[in-house]
Amino acid sequence: MTNANLLPSQQAAVVATIDPDATSASTVVSDYVDMEGFEALLAIVLAGALGTSATVDAKLVQATDASGTGSKDITGKAITQLTQAGTDDDKQALINLMADEMDHENDFTFAALSLTVATAACDVGAVVLGFYPHYGPANNNDLASVDEIVS
Repeated sequence: MTNANLLPSQQAAVVATIDPDATSASTVVSDYVDMEGFEALLAIVLAGALGTSATVDAKLVQATDASGTGSKDITGKAITQLTQAGTDDDKQALINLMADEMDHENDFTFAALSLTVATAACDVGAVVLGFYPHYGPANNNDLASVDEIVS
């Protein structure tokens, strides 16, 4: 599935993000990604400074369309909670997803990252990468917010 002649940016696309920011206690959901175009996703959660007693949870969810209709958790696709008390400042967590792990029988073909900050504000962000595109190089599917690719 890999081709050593392709650049990494041609093999993985930036398909969803949660922009890095000081996030108050709330839940933020990334863009929904149509998994009909990719064989796999990698969600990368980025935790910066966590507020006093703060917690950060992240999980992958699935839906039947890009607006999140019928959103539900994808079994086994949640991180172990990051905590300020557990000295999880400035840590990262990764969640892998293969397309065949979704509920295709019930038309769940869109995936997103849901990130929940609780108790106190935290610096958090995330990027979701799509791998093994079904058509063309992956970077043809990058979000419009991708400003530059340097080869």
